[in-house]
Amino acid sequence: MDAAEFTWAVPPDHPAFAGHFPSRPIVPGVVLLDQALLFAQQMRDASDAAPWQVAQAKFFVPVGPSQHLRFALKTTPRGAIAFAVSCDGLEVAAGSLVPPSAP
Repeated sequence: MDAAEFTWAVPPDHPAFAGHFPSRPIVPGVVLLDQALLFAQQMRDASDAAPWQVAQAKFFVPVGPSQHLRFALKTTPRGAIAFAVSCDGLEVAAGSLVPPSAP
């Protein structure tokens, strides 16, 4: 089973903060999913450009600007990638990604 860890510091000027939300900036879940997908591609094979799909995702705690996130990814026996996102030891999101369907 493959496993990898990645870190990502949320840029304080990320474009998503402009509308989400002006008085209390929060990283949209789709941005966390996008990072998980990018890290899954890095973990597998960067030359494989086939799109992964989000099988499930849960968001537990809001994430704000400049926070440092840890993405822990591991391949499951069925070929999916389970991911967990944490900040300062607190799990903020988790889910699984499935590989693209065979043609």
